[in-house]
Amino acid sequence: MDDRTPDDEPVARAIWRRFEPIHAVTYFAPECEERYRALGLKGFWMGYFASRSAPFGRCSPELASATFFNFRPSMAERALPDAWSYASPEAVLDARLAGSVAALRRVLGEGAEGPVVAEAAELADAAAVVARASSAGRPLFAALSALPAPTEPLARLWHAATLLREHRGDGHVAASVAAGLDGLGAHVTFAASGAVPRARLQGARGWTDDEWAAAEERLTSAGWLDGESLSEEGARRRAGVEATTDALAAGPWLGLGTDATNRLTVLLEPIAVQIARSGAVPFPNPIGVPAVGGESSIRWFTDSHTGGILSSWTWTRAIPESRPRAVPMRRATPCPSCPAWSTLASPRW
Repeated sequence: MDDRTPDDEPVARAIWRRFEPIHAVTYFAPECEERYRALGLKGFWMGYFASRSAPFGRCSPELASATFFNFRPSMAERALPDAWSYASPEAVLDARLAGSVAALRRVLGEGAEGPVVAEAAELADAAAVVARASSAGRPLFAALSALPAPTEPLARLWHAATLLREHRGDGHVAASVAAGLDGLGAHVTFAASGAVPRARLQGARGWTDDEWAAAEERLTSAGWLDGESLSEEGARRRAGVEATTDALAAGPWLGLGTDATNRLTVLLEPIAVQIARSGAVPFPNPIGVPAVGGESSIRWFTDSHTGGILSSWTWTRAIPESRPRAVPMRRATPCPSCPAWSTLASPRW
């Protein structure tokens, strides 16, 4: 299996950009927050820390801060362990799943019950099963892996996307630490790269101006920064962190195989675009995932079989005239229940 797309993007990163928004509705959907409040959890951040750490059981703030990596410790301390006096981890997990699925159903409309979601759920779940072979050193992923998988397709897709994003996220933490970055340093260098504005990151992770400035001073001394931007050396190191993250996240896709990975990427594309267009996940965001769709021109096709979500599309790579090249394409395997799939083309990886 080739490890890069025709646009020279690592396959693991390309597919992450398409499954991450499916998981990420959890953090922005009113359906989740309403359910946490109904359990008695106090405010957004208590719901966040309780729901994401609940796979560990009655998680301590120290464990949450260590595994989530980039939050000021006081944020977890304000939420945990108090959250468990209001609701059990099991109740919080049920609320998170129900809220996330309700949000996705709202965004996707009738298509939430269609064949695109069902097939994507099957393939994503297969990738998550493969990922279990590389769970060593991945605490969030391992804890999630112990939970029973839902059987309803939309819930199954969200759960698989959650497993795969925490598998990648655990690897990203390892790559960052190995490069000499702590959680704050990771955010300062990410903001310095221009990917996400500082205010968006700092405000969502609780760091003070003084702490941010002290981190900038340390990173400047260590060669990462030149002013408020990455130095040439810092850009090289930051790219190395991302490359290591991609390499550590490649296992599920190598195990799933070229054809199935390519097929899943194609299936996830319209779902991710629909989420972005709906505003269910804001861009830019503290997660750092960019919106899908800007690099492709997509013509939507709808039919009575899938309703609100678009069952198929033609995907034409936008290639600048200054960089002409042929992009090899192949036909995706037609879906027997949806003839429109025969019009769908996908990039050969």
